This record gives sequence, structure tokens and C-alpha cells, in this order.
Amino acid sequence: MSNPAFIQRFSFGNALVELFLPENPQHLSHLHSPYWAKVWPAAVGLCKFLEQHTPYVKDKTVLELAAGLGLPGLFTASLAKHVCLSDIEPQAVALLEKSVRNNNLNNINCTVIDWNDIRKLEIPDVILLSDVNYEPASFSGLLNSIEYILTQQCTVILSTPQRLMAKEFVTVILPYCIEQDEILVDELIPISIFVLRKC
Repeated sequence: MSNPAFIQRFSFGNALVELFLPENPQHLSHLHSPYWAKVWPAAVGLCKFLEQHTPYVKDKTVLELAAGLGLPGLFTASLAKHVCLSDIEPQAVALLEKSVRNNNLNNINCTVIDWNDIRKLEIPDVILLSDVNYEPASFSGLLNSIEYILTQQCTVILSTPQRLMAKEFVTVILPYCIEQDEILVDELIPISIFVLRKC
């Protein structure tokens, strides 16, 4: 990989996760979504939620869509039957593969996926989405994908900071919400967690 990377460590309970991050994220500005190149509070909040609610992912097949650096998916690998880490950006997927190898995980694969192509995929038991609802222009496509996923008897667990511009997005998903929680990250950033399932 041409862009050098460094390791950042996270611990949740007894689980330690080591992530590779790009050393020079400013060099990624030519990519269509350089936001993937850092760990956002919503990813940490999702891990904390899953640590407290392990039955949602225990022995399940799990896909993290738009994973970026993949912290929730890497953490979930210690609990799940199998995890797929995915992102639309190939350079993100290359770093994900590096993190998987570094953490000695043998129940994960990494691949390039565009959530708009979700109908072409085999749907797992659970899909993780972390901080994906930040761009109103993408809300329609993302909501269409979520609604399709929910028709496939799949559980969606979404974490999001409490942005005013995302209020309309949250209003649309609320009818599917079977559990809602708020996790504080760094003792001051509230992260909303929505567990979605079609009854």
C-alpha cells in the first residue's frame, strides 16, 4: 500500500482490537469518501452497545456495511460465527484486510460493497451500520437498502451521532426500531443506537 499506516488500539471488556489507520489521510482527498480514514465516536459507541448486548451477534453471520476502518466488525468477530467487513472504497478494504491479519482473525473476510447493490448479495443474520447517515443526498438510497434488508429477516444495528440534519432519516427508521439506546463516548458524545427488525 502506498499510503503508510499506523496502529490504534481499542479495548472493550476483555477484547482488544488493533486497527490500521492511514498516516496521511489528507492524501486520500481524491477518493469519493475520505471520511472512512478515521475512527468516529459512533463506531466506538456501537462496540460498547454490542459488548453489552452480545446476543444480537453471538454465533450469527454479520456484515458491516460502509465499514471504513471496521472497528465494530473487528470487535464482533470475537462473538460472531462469521463477519464480512465491507466498504465502497478499495483502499479502505485493503486496510481492513491488514487489520484482520494483524488481529489473527480467521472468521472474517473483506470485500468492496456499495450499499446500493445490496439486492445482489446474500443477506446475513445481522448488518452493522456506523455513522452512515451524514450526507442527506445519500439518505434515499440508504433507506431503500435498509428497507430491503429488513424484508430478508435480517436485523440492522445502526449507530449515529445526534445530528439535526439526520432527524428525517431517523424518523423513517423508527417504525422498525425494536430497541433504542444512547451510549456516551468519551463521557460527553451521545451516540444513538437503533436495533431495527421487520416484525
